Amino acid sequence: MARVVVDVMLKPEILDPQGQAVQRALPRLGFEGISDVRQGKRFELEVDGPVDEAALARIHDLAESFLANTVIEDFTVRVESEEAVAGAAK
Repeated sequence: MARVVVDVMLKPEILDPQGQAVQRALPRLGFEGISDVRQGKRFELEVDGPVDEAALARIHDLAESFLANTVIEDFTVRVESEEAVAGAAK
């Protein structure tokens, strides 16, 4: 079993009001030196069997058609090690 992570972020040209609200609040909370904040979504998929090119292609299709709104969002797909999944289950 392996974990595949899909990260979804607004495209750089799309306004991110939630990220801006966090960024504006940081100095009031004592966090200085952070010039920009962007908020996104993270999906963790537990995959049975090997994560080969065919499995990654299916996950890419899933992300493109269901997890991300590709008009305003970009996404990345990456594989986490199988050990990370086994360690998390303990």
